Amino acid sequence: MKITRLLQMTAMAGVLAFTVLPPQAQAQDQEPIRIGLIAPFSGPFALYGKQMEIGMQAYMKVHGDTVAGRKIEIIKRDTTGPLPEVSKRLAQELVVRHHVDFLAGFAFTPEVGAVGAIADQAKVPMVIMNAAGGGITLKSKYAVRASMSLPQIAAPMASWALKNNIKTVVTMVSDYQPGFDSENAFKKVFVEGGGKVLESLHVPVSSPDFAPYIQRIKDLKPDAMFIFVPGGEQGIAIMKSYRERGLEQAGIKIVAVGNMVDDHTLPAMGDVALGLVTSFHYSIAHKSPENAAFLKAYSEVEPDGGRPDYLAVGGYDGMAIIYQATKKLDGKLGGDRVMDAVRGMEIKSPRGVVSIDPKTRDMVQTIYIRRVEKVDGQLYNVEFDEFANVH
Repeated sequence: MKITRLLQMTAMAGVLAFTVLPPQAQAQDQEPIRIGLIAPFSGPFALYGKQMEIGMQAYMKVHGDTVAGRKIEIIKRDTTGPLPEVSKRLAQELVVRHHVDFLAGFAFTPEVGAVGAIADQAKVPMVIMNAAGGGITLKSKYAVRASMSLPQIAAPMASWALKNNIKTVVTMVSDYQPGFDSENAFKKVFVEGGGKVLESLHVPVSSPDFAPYIQRIKDLKPDAMFIFVPGGEQGIAIMKSYRERGLEQAGIKIVAVGNMVDDHTLPAMGDVALGLVTSFHYSIAHKSPENAAFLKAYSEVEPDGGRPDYLAVGGYDGMAIIYQATKKLDGKLGGDRVMDAVRGMEIKSPRGVVSIDPKTRDMVQTIYIRRVEKVDGQLYNVEFDEFANVH
């Protein structure tokens, strides 16, 4: 009798244990969502990582730090610059040791190819917040891009130039893949539309002397010069040389990809940038409630951080992808489930409404034509034309 009673009590204890202790999968769901942020936080490109991180924090400021009942945890890793092998090693550590749910960041195009194999093997989604090479989302079936591609930005600039009676151009781009991506996309649309490219000039990526290139362009007498260079000091140097050598007086216009005058560094360029026409997917001068909320949150997260730029928006919208996918899946993540959730996703971004192409997992968005103007004594990229739903 005692033995029977003992067995009954043991059985009941087992049922209670089963009832009280949640299944392993349920316990897993209550863990934080870990995002491994891979970006440069030191060295000459430190601003890239800082802007992306502030953008992510700004999104959390607006939308909270918990989604579908799970806290968000960001684990930062510093690449120190455009070093694909370092990015690959950091991604491996984040996946193996920290069991991240997402890999994010990626300032430079070569990093995506290096990390893609890790993402595929571990089935961890990677959210690209900047790297802008054409077609790089196809490097991994777990890659989705929150930013833009350079071909996507450059092609509308060619269409706008043709529409505005620019018939001949000289292209001048930095001598590396982003420069070639921009140049090729511009030339394809421009030539097919009846325009003529008189010459293509490739300048060194680091510390180029623009004077001989600018003089060559003046001698060729095109209607305009198309430019892609990294932002910051190079943009300032080009504009100074352009004005000093009289190309403006000669009637040679500049059309460029927008990172030449990114919002963060534009004030440092000064009046030399006035009138510059560029194509891009974002300007802090964009008027919308979503952009106002983003700018407010950015200033609260980083009061002394200066202006946000497209990198911060990449971080902000990258978090929107993560949050929306997590909500849709009720917090039950997994690489394949997340990628199914992001296909066709629509986001109300600070840049306007964007969506994710189901096939390429790239942004479909409006590309704006902007002109540098003074508004209330400050320089801004003011949007005055646009191309909607650019893939």
